[in-house]
Amino acid sequence: MITRRLLPLLLLFVAMLPCAGSRVYEEPVQQALGVEDADLMSTSRDSVAAAEDTTNAAQPIPRSRRRVNPVNTVATRTQHINETRNDTSRINARRRAQSTTFTDEKGKVIFLDTVTGEQWIDSSLIARVPKMTKPLIYSGSVGVNIWDPVMRIFGQKYGLIDVWAQLNMHNRYLPVFEFGVGQTDNRPETSNYTIRVPASVYFRLGADYNFFYNSNPDYLMTAGVRYGFSPYKWGVKNIVLDSEYWGEVVDFEIPTQRATAGWFEFRFGVRVKIAGPISMGWNFRYAIMMHESKSAFGQSSYVPGFGSRTSGIGGTFSIIYTLPLSGLNKSKAPEVVNEENISPQ
Repeated sequence: MITRRLLPLLLLFVAMLPCAGSRVYEEPVQQALGVEDADLMSTSRDSVAAAEDTTNAAQPIPRSRRRVNPVNTVATRTQHINETRNDTSRINARRRAQSTTFTDEKGKVIFLDTVTGEQWIDSSLIARVPKMTKPLIYSGSVGVNIWDPVMRIFGQKYGLIDVWAQLNMHNRYLPVFEFGVGQTDNRPETSNYTIRVPASVYFRLGADYNFFYNSNPDYLMTAGVRYGFSPYKWGVKNIVLDSEYWGEVVDFEIPTQRATAGWFEFRFGVRVKIAGPISMGWNFRYAIMMHESKSAFGQSSYVPGFGSRTSGIGGTFSIIYTLPLSGLNKSKAPEVVNEENISPQ
């Protein structure tokens, strides 16, 4: 009888045999082992089979995966070519590779295509025009508006004179402050009264925008806005009421009233240099009344600085003196880079 020490080896041998053929060797082994050892072998075989079933049940069943092939069509093969076809930098780089350069009389770098003989300019090498070429504090101007005095010669019945001061920033933005005096003592035609406004001050504050900011500063075309304000007095005298029924003439007046008014103006103008620092400027103005104090006797037909209430349209004509102020800016020396002095990294 085979000793019990050889039993594990026999069990391992039987387990390694195919399932169908293992039973072929089962009976001879049982006869050789005897009944007791045969039962032990049968029990061990059943334990090994149960262990194999448990191991197979624990292993997950692999799922089938869908195979995705990469899309490779004519469109995808030429996509990078189409996206960079109109790239100016790539086009110019290819043209520069087959071109020679020379400088013309204006200092521009001209490329000469050695294949076609065509001359061309690389747009990437053209210096961009800065947004503003003039310094921040460029100049200051003072002016005298003689529009009202001149118009009075031609029959206007109101207005006196005003002066103003303006700062030129970058030759583009022009903040301005105006101060003037207005007056009237007028009896309108076909009217039975005289409106009187003694000399009263008015102020305007605003700014202009120069459309020719990168051009010759001797010539300006501007558009701007103003806010005007005036505290003034007004009254009506020589009011004549002729009663045909009673046959009497009544003469009376409205006492002096105090009032304030504020208005908004739109401006459009031009300025030209005459000689040296002297220039002349014209402005078209359109004024809109914004607010005004109330009175028990109504409102004045004339407001200093605003003009006649019947029309907000007017103009200005100024003699201007301009003082350069560029020296007030902090100058910074430009940094010059010499390629010959650049050491290789």
